[in-house]
Amino acid sequence: MDERLRRWRLVLGGDADGTGCELGGDDARMDATLAALYNSGGSGGSSGGDSARGAGLGGSAPRVARWLGDIRSYFPSTVVQVMQKDAIERLNLTRLLLEPEMLEAVEPDVHLVGTLLSLNRVMPETARRSAREVVRKVVADLERRLAQRTRAAVTGALDRSARTHRPRRAADIDWDRTIRTNLKNYLPDRGTVVPSRLVGYARRQQAIVREVTLCIDQSGSMAASVVYSSVFGAVLASMRSLRTSLVVFDTSVVDLTDQLHDPVELLFGTQLGGGTDINRAIAYCQGLITRPANSIFILISDLYEGGVREEMLRRVAAMTAAGVQVIVLLALSDEGQPHYDRDNAEALAALGVPAFACTPDAFPGLMAAAIERRDIAAWAERTLAVRTG
Repeated sequence: MDERLRRWRLVLGGDADGTGCELGGDDARMDATLAALYNSGGSGGSSGGDSARGAGLGGSAPRVARWLGDIRSYFPSTVVQVMQKDAIERLNLTRLLLEPEMLEAVEPDVHLVGTLLSLNRVMPETARRSAREVVRKVVADLERRLAQRTRAAVTGALDRSARTHRPRRAADIDWDRTIRTNLKNYLPDRGTVVPSRLVGYARRQQAIVREVTLCIDQSGSMAASVVYSSVFGAVLASMRSLRTSLVVFDTSVVDLTDQLHDPVELLFGTQLGGGTDINRAIAYCQGLITRPANSIFILISDLYEGGVREEMLRRVAAMTAAGVQVIVLLALSDEGQPHYDRDNAEALAALGVPAFACTPDAFPGLMAAAIERRDIAAWAERTLAVRTG
């Protein structure tokens, strides 16, 4: 069989695809798993002949679990995660995720964690134990991928942000800033700058250098952002030079700072879904800030405000006027452009507060830029190649 025709047959599916190719063996079984999910009216099935579509619409968890096992046999994990997400949405598998056997068959990923957290309040205890294991696997993977880079970026930024005009060693001199500070002492005949004033890095202090407050919208559309924010919050909380607070909100506000040592417990303390009162959340977070000039406030929200919009904007203006560095992330996830309230984003931008989507891989760099008090809007446009609000 021509390889190109075979691939087109698998892509198009069905007997009337026009390729004239007949599939057999693993190809036929692979086609059946795809048909179970993507054929609009076909029955499809797993390698055992059962219909995964039928299972999703009213069958049993074991049948769907076999289908999940099939797709893991035929496709790489990145494709499996996409198919799982599509299956939950297309075949209404949400109910079956409450069953332990189903949870043991799935490929853990951020989107699955978000779905499980949205079901947290209705899970039976047996499913809750399995769900915690799924969440723990995802969190552990994210921490391995992101923690070291975050600590390195933040530690370096803290060191660079601590300046002194009396550096003790030559290695502590910031030559770039020293030269710029002393350009007025340039000697044209000698082609050199005479440094009358040195600028260097101070030795790292053990005291708290920055206060960081993460304020996270836990409405249903922000599920992936909640997962990533919890992991980053736990990493930041482990650094002695930072005092990190984490607050989640919908129409109410919950302070989860005391659970930052365990991001799994923290995630199960959230409740995805419901309304949104950003103004109330900001009001609470204002009370956590004790040193405005050394504070970073990160609001992670799609900005669809169900509270008092004018009061929200006044609070943000007051925070920036007091010296707090305010940043709004419309999403903290791997997805592209988020859905968000453009009017509120534009109003915040008019206050000098950038609003943009950020990928998890870029977040360490964002924190470094914030600690060094760089122009965050310029950093976002340069680093993320997105349009700020």
